[in-house]
Amino acid sequence: MQWLNVILQGVLIGGLYAMFAAGLSLIFGVMRLVNIAHGDLIVLAAYVALLVTQALGVDPLTSLLLVVPIMAIIGYALQRGLLNYTLGDDLLPPFLVTFGLSIIIQNGLLELFTADSRKLQAGAIEIQTFEVMQGVWIGVLPLIQFAVAVAVIAGLQVLFYKTALGRAFRATSDDQAVAQLMGLDTRHVFAMAMALSLAVIAIAGVFLAVRTNFDPAIGPARLIFGFEAVIIGGLGNMWGTLVGGVILGVSQAIGAQINPGWQLLAGHLAFLAILALRPQGLFPKVSG
Repeated sequence: MQWLNVILQGVLIGGLYAMFAAGLSLIFGVMRLVNIAHGDLIVLAAYVALLVTQALGVDPLTSLLLVVPIMAIIGYALQRGLLNYTLGDDLLPPFLVTFGLSIIIQNGLLELFTADSRKLQAGAIEIQTFEVMQGVWIGVLPLIQFAVAVAVIAGLQVLFYKTALGRAFRATSDDQAVAQLMGLDTRHVFAMAMALSLAVIAIAGVFLAVRTNFDPAIGPARLIFGFEAVIIGGLGNMWGTLVGGVILGVSQAIGAQINPGWQLLAGHLAFLAILALRPQGLFPKVSG
């Protein structure tokens, strides 16, 4: 039962990694942009939630009602005002610009909030558990976190394949020039994609801030977890990101159970093993 508990905890934390990955996969899928600042934007969302909870006295989950639209607006403005000008056949300019953005966010947060670690308090729900079978316990908050991850990915799937905005995303991703000829404003489409990505980031950032301590320097590690989950699942496959996040979470949980110092190493080894066996990921997106 001990190992079953370990695996279940890994699956549940995998939901958080899937949310890290979903926004990253969305941006790469729509505009082929590798966002190096992705992890730092997750941390920025955590600090926005900190400000909202302190200013309004609400709990972290309720703060999502404000944090999500605030981050979406930041995403739209960032893409429309800066990143659109870097897009083209060469992947290097947006790579370099988002790298610079990462440094700016880290140093800006350091100036505003210092290097002290913070944590959002969600109250009794943080420690509430229930027994699913003899000797097997699940935390309420991790279960909510996983359920939200599934709902977010399901929502993105519906948006992509059942809505006009989703059709615009797919058309622009397939051929930007043809999409423009058909009357699509690709600058607006790209900005909407970034807004959606940062809305997902906002949810991930709040759950991260409730689960563990955060400070301005932890963004790059979140970026690595997101990248690994995306690549394990297969670029462009949203459900694949969930599978990738779960594999990463379970690997880390098993590694930590064997030796606490092996937690991160076990996740990286699982990533490398899958990359060696299936470089395209487990569920690569099928064109057309």
